[in-house]
Parts: sequence; C-alpha cells; structure tokens
Amino acid sequence: MRYQSTRGNSPQQSFLEILLGGLAPDGGLYLPTQYPQVTPAQLDSWRGLSYADLAYEVLSLYCDDIPQADLRAILRKTYTEQVYCNGRPQDNAKDITPIHWLGEEHGTRIGLLSLSNGPTLAFKDMAMQLLGNLFEYTLKKKGQQLNILGATSGDTGSAAEYAMRGKEGVKVFMLSPRGKMSSFQSAQMYSLQDPNIFNLAVAGVFDDCQDIVKAVSNDHAFKANNKIGTVNSINWGRVVAQVVYYFQGYLLATKSSNEKVSFTVPSGNFGNVCAGHIARMMGLPIEHLIVATNENNVLDEFFRTGIYRARKSAETLHTSSPSMDISKASNFERFVFDFMGQDGKATAGMFKQVDEAGGFDISKDIVFKELGKYGFQSGRSTHQNRLDTIRNIDQQYGVMIDTHTADGVKVAREHLQLGIPMLVLETALPIKFEETIQEALGRPAECPPAFKDIKSKPQRVENIDADVGQVKAFITTHLI
Repeated sequence: MRYQSTRGNSPQQSFLEILLGGLAPDGGLYLPTQYPQVTPAQLDSWRGLSYADLAYEVLSLYCDDIPQADLRAILRKTYTEQVYCNGRPQDNAKDITPIHWLGEEHGTRIGLLSLSNGPTLAFKDMAMQLLGNLFEYTLKKKGQQLNILGATSGDTGSAAEYAMRGKEGVKVFMLSPRGKMSSFQSAQMYSLQDPNIFNLAVAGVFDDCQDIVKAVSNDHAFKANNKIGTVNSINWGRVVAQVVYYFQGYLLATKSSNEKVSFTVPSGNFGNVCAGHIARMMGLPIEHLIVATNENNVLDEFFRTGIYRARKSAETLHTSSPSMDISKASNFERFVFDFMGQDGKATAGMFKQVDEAGGFDISKDIVFKELGKYGFQSGRSTHQNRLDTIRNIDQQYGVMIDTHTADGVKVAREHLQLGIPMLVLETALPIKFEETIQEALGRPAECPPAFKDIKSKPQRVENIDADVGQVKAFITTHLI
C-alpha cells in the first residue's frame, strides 16, 4: 500500500514511513493511492470477530509493511475489555464499541455507538491507544525518538497524553486554547505529572493552536532536527484506526451485508466523519453520513451550499460543545481531494484560496452536483438545542448524553429514513461537560470512580502566546 499527498507534489510512501509524521512535505495530507475494496461476502465473514481481530482485518489492508503477527499482537494488546472499561458498565463490553439502542422513532431504530469507554472517556481513545502502541513499536524497531506536537480543543490532548505517558522514546507537547475547554477536560490534561508530557495553554482558540502545529510541520528543517511528529487527525494512523468502528457499528446493527445503516457524526475537524467516508469508499453499505455541527457551522454550510468559508479566530464561537469549536476543518482536505477526482493540483489550488481568501465556492461547479454520490448530509444545533436534547433523551430513554452527542442526536432526528437504522457516534461521557449537564438536568453528571478527585489534583501547565517562535523555543529548551 502506497500513500500520496492530497496536494500531489510529494513522493509516495509506505504506512510506516508516514506513521510518525503529519503533513506531507508539500503541505498536503496523506491518503492511500487507492481504497481497498471489501466484498459483501468478506464483510459477512467478519461477523462475530472480536474488535481486535476485526481491526486486524481492516488495518492489515493499509499496514502491509508491518509483519502480520506483529500487527495482530499490537491490536490484541490495544483493544481489550480492561483498557476500555473506564466508562459506563456495559453488559456487552466485549464489543469494545457496543451499540446502546435508544428506541424506534418514526419507524427507524436509533442508537448510540458507544465510543467513550476508554481511559479518557472520549472517542479519541479508540485511535490514540493504538497510536501509542504503534509509535512505541516503530521507534523501538528503528532505534529512534519522537517529539509529538499536537493541538487539542479538548479530547485529543488528554487521549494522546494518556496513550503516550511513559512510552519509551516519546515526548508530548500539547497546545490547547486557554480557558476554552471544560474544567474536567483541563484537569484531565494538566494534572498529569509524567516527565515526558508538556501542556501549553495558548492565548487564542483551537484554530490558533492548529495553525501553529501546521507551521512547525511545514518548517522541514526544524521538524527534522527536532524529530517532530503529530497525533492530530492530520496523522493518517489516527484516521484509519477510526475506520474500524464504522465496520463494527455496521456489523452489530445488521444481520446481513444486504442491509444499509446511516451514521450521524458530531464534527468539527472532519476527522471522525472522514473515517466514515473512507469506510464507505471501501464498500461498507452506509446510506448516509450526516455531519452534525454546532454554531461553528462551516461544514454544514458547505454541504448545504457548496461554499467553504473558514472563519477567523475572532469569529469562532466558544460553545457548550467546545471540542467542535473549530472553523478550519483540517481533514476536510482529504474529502476535497476525493471529490476532485484525486487531483492534487486542483486540491492545492482550492486550499491556497482558503489561505489567501478565506475559502472557496463550488456552488456553481458541476462537481457540487455530484456530491450526493458520497452520501453526505448535514445539520447544526445551538446551545438551547443541546439542553433540550439532553433533557429529552434523559426523560424518554433514561440515558444521559454529553453535549456533543446531543448535537448528533438532534441532527440525526432530522434525517431519519424509514427502515434504515441510524447510529449516532457517542463522542464523550457526560462528566466531561458537567456544567452543561447540570444546567440541562439540574443534577450532576455521573463520574467514573477513577476520576472523582481529578479537579483537586495539582496541575502542571505553561501559559504561552499564539506564537510559533515561542512554541519552537519551548520545545528546543525542553529537549535538552
């Protein structure tokens, strides 16, 4: 399997060659030169596999430069009931990502694909735990070290840090927007005292943090001299690991590969739903992929109008679903590359327009009329919608959901299709956004025992300006 840049001006590479990096040298993102195809018979043969063995069947199609026995061992080490037991107790915990069926609405079953039972109570653990083990395996094999630079709007940071803490040969430098995460999210990250973990609270919004990571990645000399890698969803390993739970959700929701399923995905940076797009391109029978945004509705606007209009930092709203407070969706470039016929030159030109003019408009192009074949739909929600949905799901089904999952449920209900099951990707446990849960329900969110005292622990964090030079200086100082 070879990987190409979305901007078409970098040499093709193998999985292990791109695993430890982020952006391609030309500033693009990596994608396989072709998506492997899964037949209906092959799909049905995977029914009943453990999550780890299903992950092997999917990921071995993309990671053919890792010996099969090694890859299977890494996946079986990663996806265990012991690792994914930090959230709600589940009778079907062996499924790792079990479906919690809510009920039937308008003739359609609607359920939550439970992705938040990992160590940090968020869906990011599904890929990050694997990345931690893959990084350690690769670095040990090559006798190398890696310094990870990442940006987080809330959950990526803690998931990365919990996955990388104590890993041999790895240091983590994580940027987060100061004062823009929930108190639980901040405490999860900042309370870590591991010497290989560094938290930098940036004066700005998530997009400022993400821009710094991209700027450092594009400084090829600095990146090489300081062995910089990334765990943000610009890293292909993150995205492809998430493809697996779309297959798992589909197999749990159906009895044969003749059936179809739709997925609704709370989305900010487009990484989670991009994994669904890849699964669909591989042949998974997905009817629709519904992109659910909050008030920062850049993606919803594009799928409705064909206009992609990235917002500036000052226009990015701070909401009660803060992990989606993103106005430059990095992974969106991967989808643009596909719908432009994998034309790297055209894709590069479109994102040059984003950099120079703030966006692009394909509303009058013939390519916009062909978007439907990719199965995307979209919608948005507001703070009041989230409160109403959290209350309704609690009253109707006795289930407490977090604010981002509430965005998903609200939008999913607007796109139900008779007879086609709808799975909403649960993104985090409610305790991570306890202030809004208290506002919605008048009672506190349930907290797993391991996190009861998280906010009273000493915190270790450095405040920093939204300045690439300051971040570079901090990294070099702490590599000594």
